[in-house]
Amino acid sequence: MPPVAPAARPSRLALYALVVCVLTVVAAVVSFSRGNWLGIVWVLMAGLSSNLAWYYFKKSRTRPTA
Repeated sequence: MPPVAPAARPSRLALYALVVCVLTVVAAVVSFSRGNWLGIVWVLMAGLSSNLAWYYFKKSRTRPTA
């Protein structure tokens, strides 16, 4: 039976990007609920931060552990 590699921990940057993504989604919802169209900026920031989180999660999975 081949050895099983330990599960890679997500990097700290990935977790920070995920937190920023959640906060920007909340800000967008609050902004739109108040009738403010500036929420579009929050939606764009949420998209950017989710892409960053995805990138750093994938990068931490493929990085060899030492």
